[in-house]
Amino acid sequence: MAAATTGFITLPDNVRLAYSQSGPPTGPNIVFIPGWIQTAAQFHKQVSHFQTRFRVTTYDHRGHGDSDKPAFGYRVPRLAADLDALLNQLDLRAVTLVGHSMGASVIWAHRDLFPRTRIAKVVFVDQARTLVSQPTWSDEQKLQAGGSFSADALYETVALLTGPGGDEVRKQFARRFYSEGVDEEEFEWAARQSAKAPNEVAAKMMLGHAMHDWGDVFPRFDVPVLVISAKGSLLPVESGEWIVGQVGKNARQVVFEKEEGGSHFMFFENPEKFNRILEEFLDE
Repeated sequence: MAAATTGFITLPDNVRLAYSQSGPPTGPNIVFIPGWIQTAAQFHKQVSHFQTRFRVTTYDHRGHGDSDKPAFGYRVPRLAADLDALLNQLDLRAVTLVGHSMGASVIWAHRDLFPRTRIAKVVFVDQARTLVSQPTWSDEQKLQAGGSFSADALYETVALLTGPGGDEVRKQFARRFYSEGVDEEEFEWAARQSAKAPNEVAAKMMLGHAMHDWGDVFPRFDVPVLVISAKGSLLPVESGEWIVGQVGKNARQVVFEKEEGGSHFMFFENPEKFNRILEEFLDE
C-alpha cells in the first residue's frame, strides 16, 4: 500500500485547503467531508479501516483544521465550490461522498450547483434538511425538517460564540452532540481539533449553514443514497426518514440506537458498526 499523501490544493480565490490521501491509488474513491468546525483528522477511525481497499481522501474546509483561514467564504455553496475544486484538481472519479452533519449539506449544495459526473454514491450522516424551524410549521413538519433552532436562538448562539467565554460555549455546545458514555480523552482530543477553527469562523459558518433549507434538492439525486441517523442525536430520526422518502427508490436509512453510541458522532463513538454499514453500501 502506498504511504499517505498530504498536501494542499489552491482554490481559485487563492485559499489553500489541506488534504490527505491514503490507500491504493487505483482503489475505489471515498471522500469524507467533515461537519461544522470539525477536521479531517476526526475520520481517522474510518481512514484506518477503509485504506486497505479504497482510495481515501479527507480534507479540511476553509477556516477549519490545517486549511487557510481567510476572512471570507463561510457559506455552504462556497464550500461546495471548494469540494468541486478538490475533486477536479485531484482528478477523483466514481467517488462516494460521505458527508457528516454540515458536510452532508455541502453534498446537497454540490448537487444543486455542479455537474455530478464524478459522483457514484453519497452518504448523509445525521443532517437534517434545515436547522431552523419556521414558526408556522406543525409538530410533524418540524420533525420532518429537523430544525432544532428558532431564528432568535440561532443568532443568540452566534453572539455567544464571538463573545467573552466563546471557547467554553463551543465546548459545552459540542458536548451535547456526544453520548454520555463518550471516552473523556477522545472528547478532549476532538475538542482540540474543533478549536483549530477560530470563534469568528465558527460563528460565520453556523450562520452560513443553519439557515439553508435543502428540501428541493433530494428528488434530484439519481445515485444510490445512504442516510445514517441516530436516536441519541439532537436531530430527529424522522428528518432522515423524510429525506429517504424524497429521494425515493435509490435511498435507504440506517439508524443507530442510543445505547450503541448512537450520537451525532456515531462514526467516532461506534466505528465498528459505522464502518461495517458503510462498507456494505460501498460493495452493493
